[in-house]
Amino acid sequence: MTHSIRHSIRSVVEATGHQIRKTDVYSSQKLRYRRLFSLLNLNLILDVGANAGQFAQLCRTVDYRGKILSFEPSSTAYQKLQTAAASDPLWTVAGIALGATTGETEINVSADSFCSSLLPMLDSHLSAAPRSGYLHKEKVLIRRLDDVLPPPAFKSRTLLKLDVQGFELQVLTGAPRILSQALAVQLEMSLLPLYQGETLMPEMSAAMSDHGFNLWDLEPSFRDPTTGRLLQVDAIFVRKSALAEHLPQKSQPFPEAESVVAI
Repeated sequence: MTHSIRHSIRSVVEATGHQIRKTDVYSSQKLRYRRLFSLLNLNLILDVGANAGQFAQLCRTVDYRGKILSFEPSSTAYQKLQTAAASDPLWTVAGIALGATTGETEINVSADSFCSSLLPMLDSHLSAAPRSGYLHKEKVLIRRLDDVLPPPAFKSRTLLKLDVQGFELQVLTGAPRILSQALAVQLEMSLLPLYQGETLMPEMSAAMSDHGFNLWDLEPSFRDPTTGRLLQVDAIFVRKSALAEHLPQKSQPFPEAESVVAI
């Protein structure tokens, strides 16, 4: 295809508000997932806050063929999750909330199911997404992740993904055992308070470092559409020991100047 034809096609597409970009690690989140999953040789994904199964389905599109265990407490979203997983024998779903305690709690169900949370929503969230307001509450079971995982999970090569709208730290508090052996953790982190009592990005990043993880990737996930301000990101952290296995060895120091410069 000639340059002029490519330019013409690009111009037509951009006129519709879309873009054509070369697929690479800069432009394709799917490609970044594919490479990370392959690099870590994952065989278990713990999908906490699964909603209708969108993340698990994304994992399948990037050729992940291992086991997936999804958790979603909201009844409407859980029904959709069950439907999505029905034809996948390696995808198991559970209709419970996860946290630092065991018992019963309430989830605030949002008009936008992605925004449902165990925490109260703040005005800062509502002003950026007015249609995300809560509709009603549902009583749900809450468990510690470590208490509900089958024994083989603790010996797997695991990615733990959390999308629980401000409740991430509580889930991690109830999962010290799986957190100690997971190879990667994906978290949604807020840059300013959006839910009452949530832990913000700097503290979450510090907590992940304390657990032996380094930041691997950041993906913008929620902005104020009026101002453009970034409010939330999806962050992937990878265990430091796993990074050491795959990163290049430390390079040798440069020779002294007089050995490489002709006099």
